[in-house]
Amino acid sequence: MAEEAKNNGGTGAVVAAQGHGSADGAVGTAVIASDAVQNPGLPPHRKRVTDLDPKKEKNAERTVYTLFYLSIAGSLGAVLAYMFLPIETGDPMAIRVHTLVVGLGMALALLAVGIGAVHWGKALMADHESIDERHPVPSNTETREASAEVFKLADEESGFSRRSLVRNSLIGALIAFPLPGITLLRGLAPQDRDPVQLLKHTMWTKGVRLARDPSGVPIKASEVTIGSAFHVIPETLTHEDFAKLSLDERGGSETLLDAKAKAIVLLMRLDQSELKELPERESWSYDGIVAYSKVCTHVGCPVALYEQHTHHLLCPCHQSQFDVSEHAKVVFGPAKRPLPQLPITVDDEGYLVAQSDFHEPVGPSYWERLK
Repeated sequence: MAEEAKNNGGTGAVVAAQGHGSADGAVGTAVIASDAVQNPGLPPHRKRVTDLDPKKEKNAERTVYTLFYLSIAGSLGAVLAYMFLPIETGDPMAIRVHTLVVGLGMALALLAVGIGAVHWGKALMADHESIDERHPVPSNTETREASAEVFKLADEESGFSRRSLVRNSLIGALIAFPLPGITLLRGLAPQDRDPVQLLKHTMWTKGVRLARDPSGVPIKASEVTIGSAFHVIPETLTHEDFAKLSLDERGGSETLLDAKAKAIVLLMRLDQSELKELPERESWSYDGIVAYSKVCTHVGCPVALYEQHTHHLLCPCHQSQFDVSEHAKVVFGPAKRPLPQLPITVDDEGYLVAQSDFHEPVGPSYWERLK
């Protein structure tokens, strides 16, 4: 066979190969091509300009720590913008400027620290190829000692300990970067008043009529049919009436939007045979008509979807579901507390009115609540 291969033009070599699956160990042949593509290997290593020119290396180092200092400036700028650019007036232009400056500061903080870290790795850290082999676990003593040596070598090659300006500016940038986010948390709750009391007190008071949102037209009990759902606000929650109310009458809210966010209600009517009321709440409904806060007790999204056949209210944000037929208890999702119920009745003209305010704080359940 070898002679035959030579007669075929010498394009390959024939070697003996042990046959597989043969009981008598029969010998086969394999052809190894002589013109196979050779491994070209790695190209010659090209040194960077920072490896060849000390001035270029120094300029790269300056660029890196300058970017880290810019990151610090962006973080602090976002914090200062949040503190000194007011938005309490509700002026759209002021809100735009505030949002723009805070956003640009946070973007600069993240972008500068990212670009600086990449430039540090590409221009200043050791530039050579290395292979890390995987070893069985757990490692033996020698391997652990070798690992410690690797960390020591990495520190030397990166210059983390040696390049003090780069190291310190990076640490400063990483410390400053979370500050805007921490500062923005301040806006989640008022600092001068107890949020529990603010959420517990809304514009609903005894005798206030339930009105359609947003028209403000009062609702008669006869208009609420079985299976229907109404989005409801207090009748006094209009621009004309709101301006005449005291802060206490506004439910502690300084703006109409804040007052509405706490007072919004969903009104539904069920067959009384399907309504399973708590004994202490039997007087809170009227002829199968019940009213519940529209603010989800998970994170405060509007619970605006009503399934007539299941009597479930669905929050579209995180899919919490509340069973209206059983005092709006949670039947699915991350919410941990039923929706607060608004006690209602009718007045002499047949309009639905509130018996009182909510008996518990509305909204998310992460507040420190009073027992």
